[in-house]
Amino acid sequence: MSTAAVNVNTDLAKKKSARRKKTFMLTTMVLPGAIWLLLLRYLPMFGIILAFKDYKVYPKNPTLLQNILHSKWVGFAKFKFIVASGNAWIMIRNTIGYNLIFIVLGLFFGVAFAIMLNEVTSKFVAKTYQTLMFFPYFMSWVVASYFLYAFLAPTNGLIPNMQKAKGVPADQIIDWYNYKKPWPFILIGARMWKGIGYGCVLYLSAITGIDSSLYEAASIDGASKWQQIKYVTLPHLKTMIVILIIMDVGKIFNADFGLFYNIPMASGLLTSVTQVIDTYVYSALMSTNDLSMSAAAGLTQNVLGFVCIMLANTITKKIDEDSSLF
Repeated sequence: MSTAAVNVNTDLAKKKSARRKKTFMLTTMVLPGAIWLLLLRYLPMFGIILAFKDYKVYPKNPTLLQNILHSKWVGFAKFKFIVASGNAWIMIRNTIGYNLIFIVLGLFFGVAFAIMLNEVTSKFVAKTYQTLMFFPYFMSWVVASYFLYAFLAPTNGLIPNMQKAKGVPADQIIDWYNYKKPWPFILIGARMWKGIGYGCVLYLSAITGIDSSLYEAASIDGASKWQQIKYVTLPHLKTMIVILIIMDVGKIFNADFGLFYNIPMASGLLTSVTQVIDTYVYSALMSTNDLSMSAAAGLTQNVLGFVCIMLANTITKKIDEDSSLF
């Protein structure tokens, strides 16, 4: 065998070894996420059949699998309870209404803060702001609810105590957990406070990927900062904005349970402004122990969400194919 052939074979072996090493590293990185996806997203799909059964404990071998397999098929009977409820309109209105507001405000504030952070010249200051904005995302709603309770508690809350110190009569001090009017604004504000940092980071990552020469060219042409944002930044953000909106539309029938249950402290007097599908299903499950009913509700929400994603993506594809999700 010639020296050239040996060198070629050696190079091929090195390339294959490097490719295998790279593949192994990438597989190792993906593996935890793939296991998480399998265990928490795909395996539970077996439980979908619960929605079509009347779940009962199987006395001979009361394991979850045996209970499901031996429970009686009831068709779509368990799907009726959401619509049959007297609060059906309230919880559906609240779920869709709040989610639409969250989508619009999340888009506006996320893009606005991302653009403002991008204009901060000091990296240290920008990173500090970014960290402070992102921190609430990792805080649980339970912790956030007690922070809010410290301000609004009827007996020892900061705001009621300030009102007492100013001489406000006891009958005029607001009992926040029994007074409906401010709660839509409190819930929206809490949701923005917790989620705006995450959206900001996504949009900021897209902005930093824009070629700086485009801004330089616009500046040479006499474009102001606002014009640069309008004609350079926003058009480059369009695809990400549309994709995130499509994904949010898919969750329009799913409410943030922690927000609507923990922040109002599950106050029954606030039901008309705080009850959503998820909190209603949880309350029904706690009172009836009917797992089939909750499975039916979850399946309904996910099917409707899937339909919404497909519709939103189809409409987007007809308007601008490059911005569609798939």
